[in-house]
Amino acid sequence: MFDWFKRLAALSALALVAACGGGDDDPHPGNIVQIAQADARFSILAEAVVAADLATTLAGPGPFTVFAPTNDAFAALLTELGLTKAQLLADKPLLTAVLQYHVLSGTVRKAAVPLGAAISPLEGGIFKVDSVGADLVITDGRNRTSTIVVTDVAAANGVIHAVNTVLLPADRNIVQTAVASAPEFGILVEAVTAAGLVDTLSGPGPFTVFAPTDAAFAALLVELGVSKAQLLADTALLDKVLKYHVVPGRVLKAGVPVGAPITTVQGETFSVNASLAITDQRGRTANIVATDVLTSNGVIHVIDKVILPAP
Repeated sequence: MFDWFKRLAALSALALVAACGGGDDDPHPGNIVQIAQADARFSILAEAVVAADLATTLAGPGPFTVFAPTNDAFAALLTELGLTKAQLLADKPLLTAVLQYHVLSGTVRKAAVPLGAAISPLEGGIFKVDSVGADLVITDGRNRTSTIVVTDVAAANGVIHAVNTVLLPADRNIVQTAVASAPEFGILVEAVTAAGLVDTLSGPGPFTVFAPTDAAFAALLVELGVSKAQLLADTALLDKVLKYHVVPGRVLKAGVPVGAPITTVQGETFSVNASLAITDQRGRTANIVATDVLTSNGVIHVIDKVILPAP
C-alpha cells in the first residue's frame, strides 16, 4: 500500500510541476510558494506560510530546500498539540518557528542529503535524516520521526521534499530530557544534581553525553562497594566521573571517531570501537545501547555501564 502511495504521490508531483510550467527539463518552474499553493495536498502549508509572513521570503531567490508537510501531516499535528487549525495559524511565533524548521538554505536534493549528520535548518537547532529500508526518515528535535514521501520536486528557487509528519524543534535540554526519561536515568539525574552540574548541562553547549542507565549505576555501586547515598555524597568523585561522560560539541553516531581517543570535558579520553563499545581509562568496557537522542543543547547516547577515568 505504501509503495502504491509513493508512486501515486510521485506521479502527482510530476503532474503538478508540469502544470506549474516547470520541471528539471523546464527552465521556468514556479517558485516554492507557487508550487505549494497549486497543490491541494499542501493547502494548509500554503495558508501557514502566508499567516507567518514567510511567503515573500520563500518566493525569493533562495535557493531553499523545503521539507513540506502534507495536509494529513498538519491534521495529525493539530491532534498532537490539541489545537484547531485557526489556533495554530493565529499563533505566529509558534508557526514561524515550526515552518522555518522545515527550511534549509541551499538546494539539497535527495542524493545529497547527509545521512546521519546534524542538519541545521533556518530556525536553528538540528534534525537528522537516516536511510531506513527504502525510505528516508527524519528525526526531529523532539525525537519524533517523519518519512519523506516525495523527493526532488524542482522549483525556480530550490527544491521541495514532501513529508508525512510536521517536524518540531527541540523543546528540552539534556537535563530536561533525562528527567523526562525517568526512571531510566533517575540516578543520573540525582548525581548531576548532587554534583552541581545541572546549570552547566542545561546551558547552551552543545554537549554530547554518554548517559548511564540506572542499571549501570546499580552495577557501579556493587563494583565500588558503596551505597547510592555514599556515592552521591562524594561530590568530588561524582564531578570527575560525570564530566568523564561528557564530550564538548554535538557528536552524532555517524560522527563518532571509531578507534581514536575522544577527549572529555573532564580532560581524559576514552575510545569507541566499530561495535560501539567504549573502553575507559581503566580498561573497562561499556556498550552504547541507544544513540542520537536529540536535545536543544546536544545529544545523548545511552550506555549500559558507568565509565571511569584513571584512578
